[in-house]
Amino acid sequence: MNQLARYLMEHMYIDFDGAISIDEVRQLLREEDTRESRALLSKLIEDKGIDDMMLTIAEILKDHLRTGISETVVREQLVTYGES
Repeated sequence: MNQLARYLMEHMYIDFDGAISIDEVRQLLREEDTRESRALLSKLIEDKGIDDMMLTIAEILKDHLRTGISETVVREQLVTYGES
């Protein structure tokens, strides 16, 4: 059970619900008009879209799953599922 919980934690991924266009992202960043938002907007223009950003952010956030979703929690859910 512990190995399965560890495996599932290592292979979990984050996806974003809904679609956001480059135009919507640009509008949100322009409305904020901070140094950080301008730098991100420049990066998105350089990347020619938001696909790389979305994938990178999802991958980075995956590293933070362990602070909120632990192997113990996954294991407990596997036990509950197995008992149902």
